[in-house]
Amino acid sequence: MARPITLLPVFHLIFVLVHSSSSLSPSLSSSVFGSIPQTTTSRHAPPHSTYGTSTMTTSLSSSSHPTDAAASRPSPCIAQEARSLNLFTTTPLLHSLPLSDLCAPHRIYLKLDCLQPSGSFKDRGMAHLCTTVRKAYAADARQLRDHQRPTEANGRIKLISSSGGNAGLAVATVARNLHDMDAAVVVPRTTKPIVVEKLEKLGADVTVFGKVWNEADQLARRMVEESREKGGRDGSSPPAVYVSPYDDPLLWTGHSTVVDEIITQIMDMEETNNDSDPAKIGAILASVGGGGLLSGILEGIERNYYGGDEARSHAVRGIKVVACETEGAASFAASWDASSSSEDETDVKLVRLEGITSVATSLGALEVTSAVIHRSRRHRRRGRESGEGDDVLSYVCTDKEAVDACVKFAADHRLLVEPACGAALAPLYSERLRERLLGEMGDEATAIVVEVCGGSGVSLELLESWKQEFLK
Repeated sequence: MARPITLLPVFHLIFVLVHSSSSLSPSLSSSVFGSIPQTTTSRHAPPHSTYGTSTMTTSLSSSSHPTDAAASRPSPCIAQEARSLNLFTTTPLLHSLPLSDLCAPHRIYLKLDCLQPSGSFKDRGMAHLCTTVRKAYAADARQLRDHQRPTEANGRIKLISSSGGNAGLAVATVARNLHDMDAAVVVPRTTKPIVVEKLEKLGADVTVFGKVWNEADQLARRMVEESREKGGRDGSSPPAVYVSPYDDPLLWTGHSTVVDEIITQIMDMEETNNDSDPAKIGAILASVGGGGLLSGILEGIERNYYGGDEARSHAVRGIKVVACETEGAASFAASWDASSSSEDETDVKLVRLEGITSVATSLGALEVTSAVIHRSRRHRRRGRESGEGDDVLSYVCTDKEAVDACVKFAADHRLLVEPACGAALAPLYSERLRERLLGEMGDEATAIVVEVCGGSGVSLELLESWKQEFLK
């Protein structure tokens, strides 16, 4: 049996590199951390980052489980360099009339992260991670020479990631748009050929290995370890950087930008509609695989809750976060149910699935990151202590319900998404789940936002094949 390989996420690697250096040169610090033009013209600007005093130190000083007190410290907006380089975009927030009619009196909004450059929300986290890596290794080349700097003689940085598809596409897309990065991606055999083809067209070095993502991830980690060992022996090959598809605080911070955008857009839209009541978001629905997106959403909510802007804090006060999965890939639900039985908030019980049996292969992590359980429990605790009702709800749909949601979403909104995203739409399109959701939301009209996370593993032919398999 191969021995387990433990690699620190990029967050911790950069922390070691930066904090082992005595200082950054003043000229470089000013160029790296200088002001970057804001990309929004709204007067409802998002709050500053909750973790530090710059884009980089934001990520490096953020804890996997930040405290409420830390969340009130002001600093520049996060992921600004990645945004300024157009590595991810501010995506539209669409008011859905068909879904609002189904869910009256609630207003349903669709956050269209399916329109990110790679096709999914993953660009947010990968863009922030990659730009932070670049800054860390460019900050002081002389001081970093003793740390097996993962760059070739020509200054390139090698990123090795594992993915069920979308994280790999994101890292390959970001690396392609940065002049000094290359990407290698290991995917399991369940990955759709359309995804492998897209990865190769983006210039990624693709390896297909293993029955499930976890097996592909073990190979990716071995590749990084072997590269580091080879580079350490003769210096002929650069050691590589391992990039997790979901389990890294830099990813979560990048993903958290979606909440900043949602609040700004909702406030602008409801102000335009001359709504006299302050904007209020009742719920955000999001798919869960390994927990990276959900961790980011909870981080974004917490940042705005404690950010010092009363209107933005009000918008997320009492918010319910709905974690959506499919049967056969419900690793969050398993760990959430096991952990919720304990009153001790630090008592997290992670449940590892035996395998992935769902059509939503992009959700195929056998086990979620422990951080998402910690953050979910803290969110629920805040709701109970304040009496506002903040909560995390776990919804598990069938493959049939996920595919049915994809088909109806395409008909209603002329957009294709894969079943992993259909899981987040199912609580609205499925009569069984919608009845439960509306009961938990209550009769007071509020805004419900679906994070349309997207996914590139879809085509007209695939959607038709899923219809034939699950809906006939």
